[in-house]
Amino acid sequence: MIRFAPLTYDAVDEIRPILEKSTSRTCDYTLAGLLMWADYFHYEYAVVENTLFIKGVTENDVTRAAFSLPVGDMPLRRSMSMLRDYCRATGTELVLSAVPEDRLRELYTLGACEIEELADWSDYLYSASDLAQLQGKKYNKKRNHINQFIQSNPDYVVEPLSESNIPAVREFFRAMELPVDNAFVTAEVERRQVFAVLDHFGRLPFEGLVLSTPSDGIVAFAVGEVIGDTLYVHIEKMDHRVNGAGEMINRLFAAQMWERYGVKYVNREEDVGDEGLRRAKQSYHPTALLKKYNIMCA
Repeated sequence: MIRFAPLTYDAVDEIRPILEKSTSRTCDYTLAGLLMWADYFHYEYAVVENTLFIKGVTENDVTRAAFSLPVGDMPLRRSMSMLRDYCRATGTELVLSAVPEDRLRELYTLGACEIEELADWSDYLYSASDLAQLQGKKYNKKRNHINQFIQSNPDYVVEPLSESNIPAVREFFRAMELPVDNAFVTAEVERRQVFAVLDHFGRLPFEGLVLSTPSDGIVAFAVGEVIGDTLYVHIEKMDHRVNGAGEMINRLFAAQMWERYGVKYVNREEDVGDEGLRRAKQSYHPTALLKKYNIMCA
């Protein structure tokens, strides 16, 4: 039987190469997508024959046990059979949560399923070159904000997130006010996990960028990871009092990763039903929404 253990940062080296085998571009199959929410979603993991199994709860109901779609070398038919055996032995309902839309057809061939769309959990996917260049009329407002930032702060500084500036980034983030909470994911949970990523940053294969000005110090920072042709932006924080800081860090981070790694896409994750986040993500004109589903398996 599959033996699950708590998912912690100590599992990074073990699960990282397996996650890179995922063919979907949703953020749930990234290191930060799992580690930042391991406590909230009660994630446990097991590795069997170079295949990663994740046990937790559904994204829209943290009282309901669920599993992630297995990722790795094992054929899906066999890994699903192992999950069925585990559920029979433990008296657990076999529910898969956050299943990417592009994996539904394969699951249908393995038996009867009921599906439930996770409407507020679709990932926003963008063209990396679009975010890096902001060309065209649809990005006029973004370019205007960036130009205003540059005019007001001609001596701004951009540097990689590193051990040397993490203490200052922590203080910048600590001073930020918490946003209004929403019904799905509490701001305090995310706040704790941002600090955890900063604490462990040196041991993670992540990219980070810090934006500063002589007058205000740090005004924004971003953290993400590159897997295949996609940049996943897991953290992006800015001082909203500094006009254009958000647009500037967004463009700079996308541009650096586009130029350095040749990424084609940027995944800026879900809006979890938050109207403010939804408007902000839509304002950058996503090329696709990556839908996800709960799957109740027979």
